[in-house]
Amino acid sequence: MNKRKFIKLSIFGSLLYSIFPYKISLAETKKIINQNLTEAQKKIMFEEATERPFSSPLNYEKREGFYHCANCGAKLFKSSSKFDSGTGWPSFTEALPGAFKTKVDYSFGMKRIEYHCAKCGAHHGHVFEDGPGSTGKRYCNNGLCLIFKPSS
Repeated sequence: MNKRKFIKLSIFGSLLYSIFPYKISLAETKKIINQNLTEAQKKIMFEEATERPFSSPLNYEKREGFYHCANCGAKLFKSSSKFDSGTGWPSFTEALPGAFKTKVDYSFGMKRIEYHCAKCGAHHGHVFEDGPGSTGKRYCNNGLCLIFKPSS
């Protein structure tokens, strides 16, 4: 998706959301485990907000290791599955088995698949069917929801 189309969809989705707020709560499965989360992390992980694109230092992380949930520490992605999607968010071609649960999200006026940490229920991002490689998937993750742990 090019940047112009993305911006148009974002603006349209924001307007639509402000007129017709639609939200499915997973509150019964979400729990704050890390008491040191920032307000921005809580807003993304538990209110399903989104960080600004191109704001995460993890976009530039190139070392080998694993990406973990910032709330519960669950291992979510191998660094070998990370790629530069050009969208401004850390992106991955595949998650570790059992790392996430998904739900359908219509909040931007279109159908998207949202994913949440299977262990704590924290919102991480959306998965799209336009990724590279054999999976064809692009897990578009909010960087504030991740902690990178390099291999030793």
